[in-house]
Amino acid sequence: MILSIWYEELMAPALSYLRIRALAGPAVLLITASHGAFRGYQDTRTPMVVTLGFNVVNGGLDPLLIFVFDWGLAGAAAATAVGQWVGALTFLYLLLYAQRDELGIRLRWPAPHTLVPFLKVGRDLFLRTASLVGTMTLATAMAARVGVTAVAAHQVAAQLWTFLALLVDALAVAAQALVSKHLGADDLESAREVANRLVQWGLAVGVGLGLGFWALRPVLPGFFTDDPDTVAALLDVYLFVVVLQPLNGLVFVGDGIYMGAEAFPYLAKAMIGTALAAAVVLLLVNPMGWGLVGVWWGIATLMMGRILTLAGPYVRGTLFAQGTE
Repeated sequence: MILSIWYEELMAPALSYLRIRALAGPAVLLITASHGAFRGYQDTRTPMVVTLGFNVVNGGLDPLLIFVFDWGLAGAAAATAVGQWVGALTFLYLLLYAQRDELGIRLRWPAPHTLVPFLKVGRDLFLRTASLVGTMTLATAMAARVGVTAVAAHQVAAQLWTFLALLVDALAVAAQALVSKHLGADDLESAREVANRLVQWGLAVGVGLGLGFWALRPVLPGFFTDDPDTVAALLDVYLFVVVLQPLNGLVFVGDGIYMGAEAFPYLAKAMIGTALAAAVVLLLVNPMGWGLVGVWWGIATLMMGRILTLAGPYVRGTLFAQGTE
């Protein structure tokens, strides 16, 4: 009976949210591809400005649609979808019109054979990303099976974890651009030096974020909810979010380095193996009665597996040799 009540309580708004958000699927793909295009031109400022712009649209529509129009969770989904379409159309305008001549972009239909390398890279990145997102989705599903309070606390913790991790993504973007630039110029030594420096920065930023997040422990949970049960459940996994920040710093920078070295097949295989290990832990959460803490042990398994698989070729010194080949 209790299971049926919380299932119905979660499913209706969740389905409404997902159906609306799905409308922005093409926009997300366009935004992602546009980010890659500008990074290839060593331009990270334009994507930053566009991203800030459509997030302002999203943030401005949220209170209007959620509270003024009383759309609730559906309003949050609609605000995000509208913001993402604004971003996608802005990127298309810049690439295909405003900055086309400046960037040297020629509009033409690509020959089929020229798409083969992109399809291979796309396949590897799809497998990598699907494994990562699939693991995080499974973590949310396991938290939902623990209970409404658990999934609420999990969502807060996961969003905070993701937000802090994405702050390090700036270093990952720099790694992609700079490592590929030096490897493209056959400057192996500079590529190694840049990678080493970025790894150091990733670790330092991760440690700093973890310490800052721990310092905010007394006040941060209350910013999201005043429900005492949800706050208590969040505090149970708070330490995971803190401790994982240094790992996030290393992993995100490592991903950028490997992408800059075009080691896409290795990233896909490593992520699939790591995701399977994390999935085993997550699937044991309910049978073993581990609760929300068990869910976060699954996420920790994912991150520890990622750092170990990224460290192998990097420490052995074989990564950049493969990249130059």
